Amino acid sequence: MRILLTRPEPGAALTAARLRGLGHEVVSDPMLRIVETGAPLPAGPFDAVAFTSPNAARAVAGRLEGLPAFAVGSRTAAEARAAGFLNVMDCAGDAAALARTLAERLKPGARIFHPAGEDRAADLATLLAARGVSVITHIVYRAPEAEALSSETRAALRDGTLDAALHFSPRTVRALLRCVSEAGQMEPFRALRHFCLSQAVAAPLAAAGMAVTLAPQPHEEALLALLGEAAEVAPGMPPV
Repeated sequence: MRILLTRPEPGAALTAARLRGLGHEVVSDPMLRIVETGAPLPAGPFDAVAFTSPNAARAVAGRLEGLPAFAVGSRTAAEARAAGFLNVMDCAGDAAALARTLAERLKPGARIFHPAGEDRAADLATLLAARGVSVITHIVYRAPEAEALSSETRAALRDGTLDAALHFSPRTVRALLRCVSEAGQMEPFRALRHFCLSQAVAAPLAAAGMAVTLAPQPHEEALLALLGEAAEVAPGMPPV
């Protein structure tokens, strides 16, 4: 299959390599660009650090390593370990699963440091407020949106050479829909098979009247497995 991938770097390159290793062709067109703020970290003490994205883990690499780290999923957990955190728990889910794990593992009154992006799909502080756990959210990166589709993506949509699109975040989807609309390519984009990491990711596409397929669990492995199943069912078939 020829797949449109719009997640930002460095995640895009890693996912594209996995897709090519599975025999797919990839058109990579990041809809967001990750820019670290470089802001000083707030004063502690903290009882733990919570990561809801790999970008946040990269942004605090080399700092706070002595704290136990809780990560929203496997990719974020791997990035936290690469950033120097030794005690990392993979909560294998979404922000709600992360909040539940934090509430179970930490005592009321605990202070959690939450390095995060400027735009977030969920508010960890709100999710934990009723548990008596304090969350200190600190913006460590921003993600400005792409202004337009790349020439390769526009040509692929125009020529009908794409089969599917992989979607990893609601904000990336919203940016993509805007760029597709501005390029006048909504009709061929609508015809693609849209594979989404979660219901929240799928929501903007569904609101635009597009059929979506959800991964059974909100992580990349499940999404790629779903894509593989689809390719086996209809190898070489046009988009549906």
